[in-house]
Amino acid sequence: MVKLEELETKGKPNWCPGCGNYSIWNSLKQAISELGLKPENIVMTSGIGCSSKLPHWIKVNCFNGLHGRPLPLAMGVKLANNDLTVIADGGDGDGYAEGGNHFIHFCRSNADITYLVHDNQIYGLTKGQASPTSDEGFMTKTTPFGVIERAINPVLLAIASGATFVARGYAGDQKHLVQLMKAAILHKGAAVLDILQPCVTFNKKNTYEWYQKRVYKIKPLKTRISAMKKAEEWGDKIPIGVFYQSREKTYTERMPHMKTALIKSDYKINISKLLKELK
Repeated sequence: MVKLEELETKGKPNWCPGCGNYSIWNSLKQAISELGLKPENIVMTSGIGCSSKLPHWIKVNCFNGLHGRPLPLAMGVKLANNDLTVIADGGDGDGYAEGGNHFIHFCRSNADITYLVHDNQIYGLTKGQASPTSDEGFMTKTTPFGVIERAINPVLLAIASGATFVARGYAGDQKHLVQLMKAAILHKGAAVLDILQPCVTFNKKNTYEWYQKRVYKIKPLKTRISAMKKAEEWGDKIPIGVFYQSREKTYTERMPHMKTALIKSDYKINISKLLKELK
């Protein structure tokens, strides 16, 4: 078992006091420790935002990329070495706005990657603009008369797009969140964990108190259709837990030459002819 102190970095997080990111950060360290994963065999990718700073403060391999691009990075890492545990990390703005297209195609690929999304329903790092998951009517600096679009439903979208593990957690329930993270990491396939994460500075609606009155735990649903119906529930009651999970062939399992990690493979292709054609 990896000790928690082995995952500590010299630097410490600089999120706002009370930010839900602290709970996600501590939960992930706890999950890695309890799973006994070796830090040197873990790669975390992230984009831009308060959430995307998390890999800076946990002692594993990290690639911090462009806004909305943690999933392409994660795919590249997994294709190069599918023996690694790959975890993509980002926020609702990062992943569902700039990275929305990548999100859909990641789900349908069923790549063996865990995607953690810190969903605070606002852009925190850039000082409080509306995000794709902001509730309709929500007033922010960029929507002084309220958000006019319908909010994206990440859980529903992930299930419909083909992800084989889809769950929602809540930063205010760390014990439950640790279990969801462990299940997501152990899952063989595309695992999406949307985490409700209060932004104490800029989101004065979706607070810890607001969530505490609404969240309740569920067990996995048996079919995609039943999971999608449950995912539509939002408002006075908000379900958290695993909505759907199934074991299907992963992206690399569909490729015979990927049975062995590419960095260990002697599989060779001569592309000199193709390069000449492209000159």
